[in-house]
Amino acid sequence: MNTGRRAIRSYVLRAGRITEAQKRALADLLPRYGIPFSTGEVDFDAVFGRRAPRVLEIGIGNGDTLVELATAMPATDFVGAEVHPPGIGHCLLAFETRGLTNVRVVAHDAVELLEHMIPQASLDEVLLYFPDPWPKKRHHKRRIVQPAFVALVADRLKPGGLFRLATDWEPYAAWMLEVLNASPEFANAAPGRGLRLRIRCCAARSASSSAPVNCFRRA
Repeated sequence: MNTGRRAIRSYVLRAGRITEAQKRALADLLPRYGIPFSTGEVDFDAVFGRRAPRVLEIGIGNGDTLVELATAMPATDFVGAEVHPPGIGHCLLAFETRGLTNVRVVAHDAVELLEHMIPQASLDEVLLYFPDPWPKKRHHKRRIVQPAFVALVADRLKPGGLFRLATDWEPYAAWMLEVLNASPEFANAAPGRGLRLRIRCCAARSASSSAPVNCFRRA
């Protein structure tokens, strides 16, 4: 497995269909709900206007999970990272419809977000649900779950914070488990259960759910 610094992206930007409503959301709502990428650390207390538990979701897709979590947990602040414009637009429209104030999105690469903007020991949870499994062996270096990435997540989590992962691809679940079990910064929050798979069509995942999401606790 790759133990060095990530040199390539774990995703491919594909041209997808974007609706007029999503275009409007990117133009009108991203300034309200977005945090512009920068190489300086973000002050989340200033962004949200309060001090609260903070959760980062990496790769929000259409934002369905992020929206449900933010709706169900108004006392927690959520940040979602995504690079695909249609998904971001879809998510922003849901933020507006539900009148959410405890959620923001960063339209940028999640690893660079973690490297530059997220302060050390500032997150209570990091969620990584259904990242691209890159099934071909020659593409395994593109998988986001690598030792260097796990160390970066650990550095940004508070002591006792949780890293929650889910995949519906069994070989990637085994890979995740191997990498996380080898990390000195994490301990399996459900030791003895081995690897567990999550079916993508299930209901939205909750950050506090006991559903089959592999969970590791920051030492």
